[in-house]
Amino acid sequence: MRTDEEFEEPEPAPPGPRTRDRPPLVRELLLVAGLFLVYKLGRQLAAGHTAEAYRNSREVWDLERALHLPGEGVVQSSLLHGDTLVQLANTYYAAVHFPATAAFLVWLYLRRPGHYIWARRALAAVTAAALVLHLAYPLAPPRLLPVTGLVDTARLYGPSVYGPPDADQLSNQFAAMPSLHFGWALMVALGLIAVTRSVWRWLWLLHPLVTLLVIVGTANHFWLDAIAAAALLGLALAAVRRPRHVPAPTAVPRPRRPARRRTLVGAGR
Repeated sequence: MRTDEEFEEPEPAPPGPRTRDRPPLVRELLLVAGLFLVYKLGRQLAAGHTAEAYRNSREVWDLERALHLPGEGVVQSSLLHGDTLVQLANTYYAAVHFPATAAFLVWLYLRRPGHYIWARRALAAVTAAALVLHLAYPLAPPRLLPVTGLVDTARLYGPSVYGPPDADQLSNQFAAMPSLHFGWALMVALGLIAVTRSVWRWLWLLHPLVTLLVIVGTANHFWLDAIAAAALLGLALAAVRRPRHVPAPTAVPRPRRPARRRTLVGAGR
């Protein structure tokens, strides 16, 4: 006589919170596209306030001096030591903003769906608040304010994403306060730090740090533009509840079947 015990391979667990939390892809694509259109429309609505934008820009410049903030020229002068460095800064300003944020959302959607909704809501909230400020407080960037002594690095060295301010129909150049370049970059870094466990995850803070130096060094934003963006993001993160950590689903083994005896042919004869 001999006995054999049979075991079956573990079967995957039913879809857990990670799968259920992933919203429909088509709906998210339409939502993100809608937010982008609202963002572009809001910038257009803020156009046409040239005199007010320049007046507000001078007020911000004077306020920074009263607060003893370092001059934006300190950063720009370091970029102007060579054409390569300033061109890299201009390229970073023009090419990293949208793709980095989009890649962040796509990665969260695929790998951390529960946190994707949290990040998308925070980004939408800070963007909506920024658009309200763009409408209420039009602000010319420092590159357009002669008293700053700063130059338009994108126009002089390239590449540039802006045309002449009075003729630019694609963007509103008088929407500097707050800086969504910095606000989005900071959200990307904080989001990746929150959802990953690597000891190197704090290096993601280099993204908003480099973004800050770029937007100031290229004279597209004042220091206060970045401070305002960070404050708005802080309020957005306080209002949007962050999901709890969801463990990855594990395989669940089936219950063991009772041992089954097999009788050998000819046994007992």
